[in-house]
Order: sequence, then structure tokens, then C-alpha cells
Amino acid sequence: MPLRAYLRDVRDIRRKGNATEHSYRPALKVLLEALRGGIVATNEPSHRTDCGAPDMGVAVGAGAEALPIGYVECKDVGVSLDAVEKSDQLKRYRAHLDNLILTDYVEFRWFVDGKPRASAQLARISGEKLETESGGAEAVAELLGAFLAHAPEPIADPRDLAKRMAKLTRMIRDIIEQGFAQEKVSQTTSDLFAAFRDTLLPTLEPVEFADMFEDQF
Repeated sequence: MPLRAYLRDVRDIRRKGNATEHSYRPALKVLLEALRGGIVATNEPSHRTDCGAPDMGVAVGAGAEALPIGYVECKDVGVSLDAVEKSDQLKRYRAHLDNLILTDYVEFRWFVDGKPRASAQLARISGEKLETESGGAEAVAELLGAFLAHAPEPIADPRDLAKRMAKLTRMIRDIIEQGFAQEKVSQTTSDLFAAFRDTLLPTLEPVEFADMFEDQF
């Protein structure tokens, strides 16, 4: 069963004593792709930004033909997911992403349209060990299977398209604002902001710039 092999990999990585949150992502990628044929799980996909896009993107197919179906936000093993759920980052993701998994690699929480849909625990930390949760592999397999089976709703009419575009532009606006607050905006965004200040609006502030960026779309 893919979940048993995955948990074995997580244990092996953790046992080395020098693992970070990123260390477990290859194992998670292998698991997701084993649970549904034809999907590709990408670590830090190219469309992510320094402002904090989800850690993994999941799509049916690859390249120009890829159809995104969901996202995964990863935290290190043992990190409190309760605390993460309360963070501005997760609130933003839940507000804008239709199909999202939050995980510390042994606990999985699934959100659909921003609302909690299911959670499952594969193992629990006991001292230095990860103790298998009774029935956990089956529960996680069911949760991830449902996550991977989720498909974007078809665009039925122009109004539906407008709503989706508005949702995306709000996300862009939030990412830009947070990026300036954390001093992590891309060079392109920084240059564009500087150009606006130098040529049009000398008193322009980052929050106003983010609002203006949204209005352009």
C-alpha cells in the first residue's frame, strides 16, 4: 500500500535528525502520484511567488495541457496545524483556493471552497518515534483520494467567469500587499512600483499600489 511505503520514507527521513520541512516533499510527491494515475504533483510550481504561494501544485497532465486540480501547503512534522489554520497565510489560501490540503506529512486536513471537508492522521509523534495511528492509512488514503478526484467546476456563463477572475485578482492583490510587508516582492513587482512612484504618483504606498494592481484586471 502506498501509504505504508510513504510512512516508512517519512520515518527514515526524520530519523536522520537533520530534516527540514522540504526534506519530506519528494516522498509526498511520490505518494500523491501513486494514488491517482495521470496526475503530476509539482514542488514549488513555477507560478508560485516569494510572497507565499502553496508549496505544491497538483494537476492532471503536464506542460501546457496540465489542468490544476488542487494545492498542498506543507509544514514540518509535528508543527501545530491548529496554529497554522489561524495564520493569515492559511486564511488567504482558504479564501481563494477551491481545493487545498494542509499537512505536516502525518496529519492531513482537506479544505474545499475554504471550508473544512475532512481530516485524517497517519501517525502521531511519541517521543522520537512516529507511532502508526490505528486505521490511519485507510483514512488518509480515502481523504487524499477524494482530494485528487476533485475537479474544477466548469464555467457555465460569463457571470461565473467574472466571479472566478475577480477571485484570482483579489488573491494577486493580497499576495502583493503581503510581499511588500515582508520585503519579499519579486524584482519585477518592485521595479513596477518604483516606476509608478517616479513617474505618476510620488506618494504612492504599497497598499495603494496593490489596490491599483487589482483594479487593472
